[in-house]
Amino acid sequence: QAPLVESGGGAVQAGGSLRLSCRLSGRIDTSYFIRWFRQPPGKERQFVAWIGTNGGGEYYADAVRGRFTISSNKFENSIDLQLSNLQPEDTGVYSCTGRLHGEGAGDAWGPGTQVTVIS
Repeated sequence: QAPLVESGGGAVQAGGSLRLSCRLSGRIDTSYFIRWFRQPPGKERQFVAWIGTNGGGEYYADAVRGRFTISSNKFENSIDLQLSNLQPEDTGVYSCTGRLHGEGAGDAWGPGTQVTVIS
């Protein structure tokens, strides 16, 4: 079972919205932050947001603050990312990451989901 799997990407017109989901397996230690990153075409990976699933708290990159909302869906055991007022510069592969259970196990990444914003 993959530790994390993203879904919800797609193509949308500028100004539109999407809701991404990061499904967590039991291999992920939710006492640590879950983070979303994105990688625009031809660019390095960028931090988007994190959330403390057990202790609460959230934080956003300046580029998305006020437009994106990260939340914990305990029923679905997922971390969702609501993307609003999307702009072409939001285009990229969105991935989530979390810490695996076990000392020294390190972080796991999902395969990512493509978001394309059409101007």
